[in-house]
Amino acid sequence: MYTNILLAVDIANIEQDKKAVETVVEYARAFGAQLHILTVVPDFGMSIVGGFFPADHEKKAVAKADADLHAFTAKAIPAEIRHRHIVDHGVIYRIILHYARETKCDLIVMSSGRPDLEDYLLGPNAARVVRHARCSVLVVRNDD
Repeated sequence: MYTNILLAVDIANIEQDKKAVETVVEYARAFGAQLHILTVVPDFGMSIVGGFFPADHEKKAVAKADADLHAFTAKAIPAEIRHRHIVDHGVIYRIILHYARETKCDLIVMSSGRPDLEDYLLGPNAARVVRHARCSVLVVRNDD
């Protein structure tokens, strides 16, 4: 049913994604799917904010996220599951949607905590991905 699954994780808060990771491993096993594991280093949002950080901050943040993602998947993703790592930076939901198209995935898996009031007003990344994705999206709720 699924051949390419995109798993979006927040490597800086990986504990919140634990249930989504466990779920996607079971899906990959059941369908023999390839996993594309994505983490996004958020951008600054406004160019004025970027001026407060060293010039190579973004490059170092992406390199650290890449190392952390590889270390995490070495423990969390069984060796028999085909997977690749993707690290990028930018607006989180836009990057997820970009790689959903790029990988030709037929399922996006991501986690979402319980929404706060401001999430209803602004729209969290999961809601935006669900609204704009061209494929199925599984949002795994945390147990909190």
